[in-house]
Amino acid sequence: MSFIMGNEIFVFKTEENMSLNDTPRSNRLHIGLFGKRNSGKSSLINALTHQQIAVVSDVAGTTTDSVYKSMEIHGIGPCVFIDTPGFDDEGALGNLRVEQTKKALEKTDLALVLFHNEPIDLECNWIKAFEKKNIPVIAVISQSDLMTKEQQTNLIQIIKKNSGLYPVVCSANDKESVETVRREIINALPFNYEKESITGELAKSGDVILLVMPQDIQAPKGRLILPQVQVLRELLDKKCIILSTTADTMESALSSLSKDPDLIITDSQVFKSVYKKKPAQSKLTSFSVLFAGYKGDLPYYLEGAKAIEALTPHSRVLIAEACTHAPLSEDIGREKLPRLLRQRIGNALTIDVVSGVDFPKKLHSYDLIIQCGACMFNRQYVLSRIGLAKEQEIPMTNYGVALAYLSGILDFIDF
Repeated sequence: MSFIMGNEIFVFKTEENMSLNDTPRSNRLHIGLFGKRNSGKSSLINALTHQQIAVVSDVAGTTTDSVYKSMEIHGIGPCVFIDTPGFDDEGALGNLRVEQTKKALEKTDLALVLFHNEPIDLECNWIKAFEKKNIPVIAVISQSDLMTKEQQTNLIQIIKKNSGLYPVVCSANDKESVETVRREIINALPFNYEKESITGELAKSGDVILLVMPQDIQAPKGRLILPQVQVLRELLDKKCIILSTTADTMESALSSLSKDPDLIITDSQVFKSVYKKKPAQSKLTSFSVLFAGYKGDLPYYLEGAKAIEALTPHSRVLIAEACTHAPLSEDIGREKLPRLLRQRIGNALTIDVVSGVDFPKKLHSYDLIIQCGACMFNRQYVLSRIGLAKEQEIPMTNYGVALAYLSGILDFIDF
């Protein structure tokens, strides 16, 4: 689907017409719109996307939950717009809506904060929260068609004085001002919202790569899971020579090669057996370890793994999954990791498991957090969890790093 504005053609895809060939939501730039109720957030999203994505009403609080919409817009690329409830909502239900807005903040790569009238204390506090997390912010005076020029000028000066930002003046009914907002988004795009490479310097053009793929009940029938697809695509783009196998046929795969693979990327669950079979000169890592660096903070995860040694039967561990699937037999987060930890520490070890966005704000009761590869989360959200753990001085590691440590081979893994 496309539309024309000026001399440019805009092409976008919505959730309804996306396919398996489209960029996953977790790899898209997340653009959040924040403001008071009836500040024009939904109208601006509709104007930016040229679609009635968000429900618009004169009734304050129409947006009752954060709405996520995947798009592809010229100059911005694959992105997700987040339409949030007003952060000035009131009452018990209103407070719950504000909490949803705070959760959206944690996933936001770039924020648009909308102003419409005074006072602006709330807006400025939110801008400070974004700046604390190094999230770029664009200040927007919205619904400018309902204001006089004098009111606009006065509000511009107040916003500059209190936030240090020069706002864009915009009306969702004015194509030119909406186009100005789009250009500001392009100018403010964070250069590091996603790392450019999953495999980094571990793989280069011409390298022979052996992929030891998962073959358990969690792997969907007829297709690969997201981390394997993304790694495979990147290696193809790098012009690597790739051979895929499973753990039980790894030896046959190795014997079919004329030379030892330069790199072996394995499912973390079979780290130990793959390590025993691998040629001495071949580098070894796992899909989960690669995503630890791609989505999170690998040095912090490596340091956090050492906390396993300090665990006692009285310790408490939090395992955090990104997926919200129903637990399956031999689930890595709910069964395999807990079993390995209890075999090492003792059966009395307390292990809590959360999934999706259910992540506690207060972490002081935990001695260690183990985060999954987070292929379903954008990097900003993973970094927000890491930041929370760092603030509260709680060690944190990753599935793949923890499994390598528990297998006794972390020192032999390549990063």
